[in-house]
Amino acid sequence: RLGGSQMIALSTLIERFGQAFLVQHGTNALPSQRQALNAMKHCRSSLGPGMLAQCGDCGVTRVVPHSCGHRNCPHCQHFESQRWIERQTQALVPGSYFLITFTLPAELRGLVWQHQRLLYAALMDCAWETLRTFSQNHRQLQGSPGAVAVLHTHSRRLEFHPHVHLAMPAAALDANNGLWRSLRKSAKGDGYLFNHKALAKVFRAKLLAAVAEVGLQLPPNLPDAWVVDCKSVGDGQKALVYLGRYLYRGVIQERDILRCEDGQVTYRWRDSKTGKPAQRSVSGVEFLRLVLQHVLPKGFRRARNYGFLHPNSKRLIALLRLLVFRSCGKAPVEAAQTTKSERPKLLCRCCGAAMAIVRRRILPEIALLITPPLQCNREGFAAS
Repeated sequence: RLGGSQMIALSTLIERFGQAFLVQHGTNALPSQRQALNAMKHCRSSLGPGMLAQCGDCGVTRVVPHSCGHRNCPHCQHFESQRWIERQTQALVPGSYFLITFTLPAELRGLVWQHQRLLYAALMDCAWETLRTFSQNHRQLQGSPGAVAVLHTHSRRLEFHPHVHLAMPAAALDANNGLWRSLRKSAKGDGYLFNHKALAKVFRAKLLAAVAEVGLQLPPNLPDAWVVDCKSVGDGQKALVYLGRYLYRGVIQERDILRCEDGQVTYRWRDSKTGKPAQRSVSGVEFLRLVLQHVLPKGFRRARNYGFLHPNSKRLIALLRLLVFRSCGKAPVEAAQTTKSERPKLLCRCCGAAMAIVRRRILPEIALLITPPLQCNREGFAAS
């Protein structure tokens, strides 16, 4: 029995229920899911490989466990997530931002699950093309927009629920005429950009056309009305933090795994309708299935930048910086002047100085045999 005040590690659940999961769902598990299962099982564990670290001041050495580095591991990629948020925040432009969410109907989820790489990409690209079409046809914008898109495949209950969020400024760049147009405040206030029903109608047509183009058979009884949500999110900073939260850290935090007893795992989630926390208990095997079904195909990029926010659009970015800062009465700021967070350092337990990794991928059985050649006394000097 695990739980109470003790936080339950995901690796512990994988160790306990991983083999049973492979017996029940191994034939349907994707290679990327098997890889994630094995990586997270040994993350920062004595059963996994280790690293030899040496202090730069006192010379003391110690073996530290490897992190798995998997993007679905709740332990890893915290630094990468923070750096992503910093990069996107530095690219924010003045003006109002909107968070637009495109959701696939339940009738399509089975087809998406069978063809994840194709249809995840189609979902993201069709959502962007819909926004680009609306922006070009908009009476005030009449240009190419920019957006940051992040694919999510889970609901709050961890069910399979593919949808894509796009953080988009209410502005557009007319590169041909060298114009930057932002949305003026209307009678409906700053909380209105595009009609969500019109967005859903165009998105539905584009996605169904993309599915037909790759030769897939559409399921019967598809609904005519799809769901698209478009809401104002101020200057966009909070929206980017929200999008980066699950970008590299999996779909559940270990603090939300409450109990593991009698083969049942109880986890906490927040009900979107009531806004209050709720609990759900499932078998250990079912819990692993819920978590692993959101592992993306190998190499698939969950986050993408479009339009003038695409990192390869150097000409558009240079023009954008010039036009935007000119409209604000400020000189453009070079990207090189922006500060970047440094990766956290491993500190020596003896003297507090930074330690350097001198050897990696040490097998567990070898790591047990390594005896630190130096020990540090209380005054901080190395002693044999």
